[in-house]
Amino acid sequence: MSIELSPELLDILVCPNCHSALAVDPERSELVCTGADCGLIYPVIDQVPSMLIDSARRPGAPR
Repeated sequence: MSIELSPELLDILVCPNCHSALAVDPERSELVCTGADCGLIYPVIDQVPSMLIDSARRPGAPR
């Protein structure tokens, strides 16, 4: 499944944990924090990003 979020939305979304930019991982339908000390991964469900820290996973953690 591919993520189809508008470029305008991606421009304003930031990691709620560290406020770094997010990168799209289209193969896994996730948004990945680009912060070196953070890296949380947020799921995108039905084209809606779940930007809750509690719903994010750490890098290397199982999906």
